[in-house]
Amino acid sequence: MGDNKDYMTHPEELGCIHISQDVLASIAAGAVAEVEGISGMMNLAAKKSNARGVRLSVDDDGAAVDLFVMIRYGYAIPEVAEKIQAAVANAIESMTGFAVKAVNVHVGGVSFQ
Repeated sequence: MGDNKDYMTHPEELGCIHISQDVLASIAAGAVAEVEGISGMMNLAAKKSNARGVRLSVDDDGAAVDLFVMIRYGYAIPEVAEKIQAAVANAIESMTGFAVKAVNVHVGGVSFQ
């Protein structure tokens, strides 16, 4: 199971903990939803995970997260993006113990609603 890139593996004294990338994507999506100024997540045509607007790349050094978001009109995009990066990295690292190498925020549009 350690060679399967659909799971991140965390070795412990009594064995290994395997966490699905879908779980990591759900954690990331939940953290994004808590950030003020987010209108929603974008659909990905070739989505690998079940979490909408989240793409993960996992290797032995940690996870890189790509987020595809819509921002509400009137919010400063760089500030919202920085809050997203901090929230997602903190959520994944605190809930799973895995390192987050990068959180890339892709702003796909602005919502006027």
